[in-house]
Amino acid sequence: MTYQAVNEIFETLDADFGAAEAHGIAVGMLCVEPRADVDNWLQALFSDVPSIEEEDLSLLNSLFEQTRQLLGEDNDDYEFDLFLPDLEEPLFEQIEALRVWCQGFLYGVGFSQSNSDWPGEMGEVMRDIIELTKIDSDADDEEDANALMEVHEYLRVAILTVRDYFLEASQSQTH
Repeated sequence: MTYQAVNEIFETLDADFGAAEAHGIAVGMLCVEPRADVDNWLQALFSDVPSIEEEDLSLLNSLFEQTRQLLGEDNDDYEFDLFLPDLEEPLFEQIEALRVWCQGFLYGVGFSQSNSDWPGEMGEVMRDIIELTKIDSDADDEEDANALMEVHEYLRVAILTVRDYFLEASQSQTH
């Protein structure tokens, strides 16, 4: 499953979201509620799209379920990654995708969790992600590419911190 293939689905359907933002939404939803329903994600993405081809629907379901698996509490291999364009794509496209991925993530968290009073490290992570929605995609040199890679790695770890926060919160509520 490639970023381009998934993004083409969104372009074909003239959706309001692209692949990066849609993945961010899925990750946000799954961090808050690991048992989140793929149908809720699809409804959030395509509330006014009449129908999706079966093959495209299958690919989107696979993306969601693969994301669920990679975010699972049993997966401590740090295999989780943001679904973004390949490094061969123009830098401004990579940066823009990261920016909208962060927007999607915040939407996904908000879709499942309305509390915005985040304690400690969680609050810092959420503020950082909010700030990343404001980054400028006008970049074209090696320094910008290196900075993007550092932000990407930070986000990978930060998302696992968010996941762990919500897992601990849900476990303490059930005990």
